[in-house]
Amino acid sequence: MSRINEEEVRKALGKKAAYGDDIDMEKYDEGEKDVEQIESLEDTPDDLQKKMINVGVDTDDSEKDGTILFINNAMSHCSNKAQDGLIIMSTQKAMETYSWVKDYYWNAMDPAKDKYTAKTYEEKSDGYFIYVKPGHHLKFPVQTCMMLGQDKSVQNLHNIIVVDDDASCDMITGCTTVHSANDALHVGVSEMYIGENSSLSFTMIHSWNNETTVRPRTNIVMKKNARYVNNYVVLDPVGTIQSFPNAYLNGEGASCSFNTMCIAHENSNIDTGGCAILNAPNTGAEILSRNISYGGRMIARGRLIGNAPGAKAHLECKSIILKDGGMTQAIPELEASCADVEMTHEAAVGKIAQEQIEYLMSRGLTEDEAVSMIVRGFLVGGIKGLPANLQKEIDAAIEKASEGD
Repeated sequence: MSRINEEEVRKALGKKAAYGDDIDMEKYDEGEKDVEQIESLEDTPDDLQKKMINVGVDTDDSEKDGTILFINNAMSHCSNKAQDGLIIMSTQKAMETYSWVKDYYWNAMDPAKDKYTAKTYEEKSDGYFIYVKPGHHLKFPVQTCMMLGQDKSVQNLHNIIVVDDDASCDMITGCTTVHSANDALHVGVSEMYIGENSSLSFTMIHSWNNETTVRPRTNIVMKKNARYVNNYVVLDPVGTIQSFPNAYLNGEGASCSFNTMCIAHENSNIDTGGCAILNAPNTGAEILSRNISYGGRMIARGRLIGNAPGAKAHLECKSIILKDGGMTQAIPELEASCADVEMTHEAAVGKIAQEQIEYLMSRGLTEDEAVSMIVRGFLVGGIKGLPANLQKEIDAAIEKASEGD
């Protein structure tokens, strides 16, 4: 912790983020830290269960190795069914319980990055801590739910995920807002560490309200032959989202994949993307995004940085506008400091071809059904290589969204 410049962090409390609208954090109250403790997710009220299910969090956790529920700024539920290979608890409790956790605490993320990370650091914000022990391959996913339940408040979370050497973990995390907490702010700082010959599949499904502000901050540090898959899904209306996770491929043979699916509804402002920094030989990265504007603003960013020989990476951004008044923008970036790298990018913005709609209508579908089918196929094309136990969660979310507008 001595490496952190406290003065720089204090200055960063007023530092605008590099991308996205600037947010006045002073207009939000601190989220509650005294929340009800829930023994089983099946004991939660029906309206909260529906919210969780909508973001892929199963209230029947019989096929989950671990489950965490955060409401506002405190943990409400934590269960662990893989005791031998898994540690899960709140971040602050982990800091108190295990001295070695300090080696991961604010090590992957600079707290002076911007006002959101600085606020999280200054307040010693809690979050979830997940540690997969060396040599353990979890049979079932770990699921987490981050729920905003208080209007005019900020949810400040600091999460740490460690998948140690020769281990693997699938995660699904659902972030959502109850109806009474429409105008609220979610800040989630996540630090992820993937050991040698290990893998982490991290699927995040967001379902907010139409005035919610969302500012995730995520960095991933990867060792030799590590594998990371990041799936980010936003299909419901939201106020504003700005997210740009960074993966640092520091070990030879490491590889990562960022897959993003977003629908920007009218009045939504979404700015998402990902960055892969290939620092070791023979590393690989892929950034894919599928985005649809139903009248909202959608920016898709992707950045690849090749710093070592044998690095190979591809960036692909595809967007469709389905309603006039919407805006979509693709911003691909390639940067190399080494001759022996291979990086490519592809970007496309357009509309659904009328002949596709007419063909499906000739097969007996209505125009709305035809558009829905095309939208569903377009979005599915943005995610590759999902574990089977997570694919069904994504399919359900897409099905729900494609039945909407």
